[in-house]
Amino acid sequence: MSEQTETARFFEASDADLSLLQGRRVAIIGFGSQGHAHALNLRDSGVPVVVGLYEGSPSAPVAREQGLEVKSVAEAAAWADVVSILIPDTKQAAVYHEEIEPNLNEGDILVFAHGFNIHYDEIAPPAGVDTILVAPKSPGAMVRREYAADRGVPALVGVHQDASGKALHYALSYAAGLGCTRTGVLQTTFGDETETDLFGEQAVLCGGLSELVKAGFETLVDAGYDPRLAYFECLHELKLIIDLAYAKGLSGMRGEISDTAEWGDYESGRRVIGEASRTAMREVLDEIQSGAFAKKWIEEARCGAPHFEQRREEERAHDLEVVGDALRGRMTWL
Repeated sequence: MSEQTETARFFEASDADLSLLQGRRVAIIGFGSQGHAHALNLRDSGVPVVVGLYEGSPSAPVAREQGLEVKSVAEAAAWADVVSILIPDTKQAAVYHEEIEPNLNEGDILVFAHGFNIHYDEIAPPAGVDTILVAPKSPGAMVRREYAADRGVPALVGVHQDASGKALHYALSYAAGLGCTRTGVLQTTFGDETETDLFGEQAVLCGGLSELVKAGFETLVDAGYDPRLAYFECLHELKLIIDLAYAKGLSGMRGEISDTAEWGDYESGRRVIGEASRTAMREVLDEIQSGAFAKKWIEEARCGAPHFEQRREEERAHDLEVVGDALRGRMTWL
């Protein structure tokens, strides 16, 4: 990495003052993957916490069983002076405008784990409210598990609005309460976090990976190979490679596989992911940066997401899924 591109500051545990957050009242809005981890980790870090949920939410009894107090979203926002919004992107704006914004006061703090609604102007916080980003780079279950093991996952922190002059300090304090400063947190902006996160999901982690796996599966099946064999080679063994790369990087992964596999990596990888793929990636990034993707997704969600649901059903019916379901049924360790 060149010096020019490495511009963000990395913060350690010694940079964070947990007592800043311990002196505030935190409302966690939502109790899903991230919500449950934030609520439990902050509580165990000595921070006063309530969970804000809609009436009749199936998450309410789950939160109460964990010893957490549950209020309506409006009541939680009114009680708190730190409001952490951890519900799906497409629901945040409506909940914010209807139940959170009327209960905000000067000096309050808004926390987001993803910059989507701030970056694309769906939410515009009042002038007197600090607005910060604390985005753990792991699913909520791992955020909680690593905290309980006296470790922590890395996170991103950022500031959209610094009304108090201490917004970054509050973001670091919140990250410390999650356990993230035990590993370290990287400073970024709402815009950079949003755009890189969306790009990673679409081009590599979800969209790119899904289509690569399906294309490999279909290529083998179309050539006459048994679909079960194709499943094992194109999806089942993926975990082995991902785990190695996750722990050791790409070069470390290559050091663990056979020389034949490594040579095939060098010979064929750039043929599959060539200039056409890189051009498509640049187009995807352009749509994210311009807001075109966000606009299309927000409009889809507001219409009841009919195309989204159609695509979901089509993907569930793919032969790869049918074959995989049958094979995974034999894997008792899963």
